Amino acid sequence: LAGNKAKAIAAARAAGLPTLSSADPTTNLDELEAAAQEIGFPVFVKAVSGGGGRGLRRVDDPATLRDSLEAAQREADAAFGDPTLYLEQAVVNPRHIEVQVLADNTGTVLHLYERDCSVQRRHQKVVEIAPAPNLDPAIRASMCADAVRFAESIGYVNAGTVEFLQDADSGKFYFIEVNPRIQVEHTVTECATGIDLVKAQIHMADGARIGEPGSGVPAQSDIRINVHAL
Repeated sequence: LAGNKAKAIAAARAAGLPTLSSADPTTNLDELEAAAQEIGFPVFVKAVSGGGGRGLRRVDDPATLRDSLEAAQREADAAFGDPTLYLEQAVVNPRHIEVQVLADNTGTVLHLYERDCSVQRRHQKVVEIAPAPNLDPAIRASMCADAVRFAESIGYVNAGTVEFLQDADSGKFYFIEVNPRIQVEHTVTECATGIDLVKAQIHMADGARIGEPGSGVPAQSDIRINVHAL
């Protein structure tokens, strides 16, 4: 479920997380063109099975929408074997912030705070910082709580990353997707918290419970990060 971006958005919306305006997934480009007019521009064209920036296009000019849809669909089909696309409202000049979560198979979920991954090239993350610099503490708390709530709502197990965009002007943030796996940038969180995420994954896959003595997976109250360092 979390690996399908459109289904993840629907699940996040059902769980009460803030989401952007979006169009239902389809392979029908005429339907996507009509939906884009309702959402308004700029808009993102996204592959439901996408990742790594593939099958992703930002469209500012309605005149270029068809070409972008066709290009994204070809790329998605070649990369993922799935040409299904959906549309999402674009946030101009956003901060991209992701929350690391861990969940055991009893339904307990914790977060290990956030990473700022706003520095990107071609939608690929280049620099990650933990904790996110100059992030309002109330926003940090809300993002982390929403990440946990999402994982709890779908019965997520093991390590994952819940991703948000924050509007630079309003300060509001929106759920965009989940990476249902360990990411290469997990080491940034390990440095900031001192917790070995790969070790934690192995323990949870073996049935360990969060906060259980000797499990390698601490309770939420035992996780520390220096949020004032930056």
